This record gives sequence, structure tokens and C-alpha cells, in this order.
Amino acid sequence: MRGTRGPSGASQAPVRQALSDSVYEDIKARVMDHEIAPGARVGIEALARTLDVSPTPVREALARLEADGLVVKRSLSGYRATELLTRQGVEELFEMRLLLETRAAALAALHADEGQLDAMEATLEAMQAHPGPGGPYASYRDFAALDQRFHDVVAAAAHRPLLADAVERLHAHLHIFRLNSVQDAGEPTLDEHERVVRAILRRRAERAAEAMAEHLTRSLERQLSRFSP
Repeated sequence: MRGTRGPSGASQAPVRQALSDSVYEDIKARVMDHEIAPGARVGIEALARTLDVSPTPVREALARLEADGLVVKRSLSGYRATELLTRQGVEELFEMRLLLETRAAALAALHADEGQLDAMEATLEAMQAHPGPGGPYASYRDFAALDQRFHDVVAAAAHRPLLADAVERLHAHLHIFRLNSVQDAGEPTLDEHERVVRAILRRRAERAAEAMAEHLTRSLERQLSRFSP
């Protein structure tokens, strides 16, 4: 009958998704750790051979990485890893974050629902269980994902969809962590996040904006420390 699926088809879908996710994470780690150098061409066939998979999951992974801002697709030359942020690029990224995320924090203090408040606290708790920046991407991947989630949850709690979308599209955490993570940044990040959450829980919009601005300013200082004067 049309529209029906046999048990084999149903069971294959999760397997295909698991393979797609695994290939995506593998290539992402190679980009983050510079095994695929910034600006280097990313060959689909070569990666498929290296990972011992067909080209299809590699293409799917590269499409996702393009959405993440980690690779770019150019006509005739295929995919290339994006270049690293320069000092000016880092400063411009944080300029945008200060404009968007301080406003988001203030609005979150006014509009966050109980579920979003719970999500902020749960994300903060989860971050405490994972090692902060340092070493290869695999060692801090969970911390980086939770860090991104924290900022996305705060932005979503503002109940301004365009603002939340703009924050998410910056892909700030991937670009920053890819520069090579700052050692010992985990603890201050958690402390700064906690001050943001405390202000939002108390519905203090001005204090939430100040706490977010303080966090982003200190984070910028930590990132700039990697560059020569």
C-alpha cells in the first residue's frame, strides 16, 4: 500500500541520522582544531575516504557547517574552511553582542516565562559539570554547546523573535572558541552567567543588562589577550 513503511525503512532512518550527526561532529572538530586549516579547501571525496563513509553524509555535514559559519561554499571551488577572526573581527563581533544581548537580557527579565527561567538555571548547572576551555575541541565541546545554549535561552526569553534570531546567527561561540580557547576562562564565565541569571530571576531589567554587558566586556578582554599588542 502507498504511504506505508516496512520495519527496515523505519529502523534505517535513526541509523542514517546517527551517521550524519557523527560525520558532522567529526568534521566540525577537525575545523575547530585546525586539522582542516583556516581557508583550506575541504574535499568531499577525500573526507569520505578518511572517514570511511559515502560522500552523502559528508555533503550533509558540510551544509550544516556552512549554516554554522565554519565553512563557505564557492562556485567552482567547492567548500573552504572560513578564515579565523582577526583582532578587529573579534572587536566587531563583541560590539554586535553588546548591542543585542544586553537588550535581550533586559527584556528577558521582564518577559521570561517559568519554563525559560528553569532552562537558564538548568543550563548553568549543566555547565558546572563540564570542563571549560582548554585542549582539543572534544574536551570542551559540551561546555561550548552549553555556553551557546545559555545565551540563546536568554535571547529567546526576551520574546522578540528577530532579536533572538540575530543572536543565534552570530555563531559567536564557534568563532571565538575556534581561535584557540583561553585557559581558565570557565570559572569566570560561570560566575558572570550566574549574575545574569540572578538579575533576570529578580526581574531587574536594568541590572540584567548591566550583568550581561559586564560578562561580554570581560569575555572580550579575555579574547583580546591572545593577540599581540
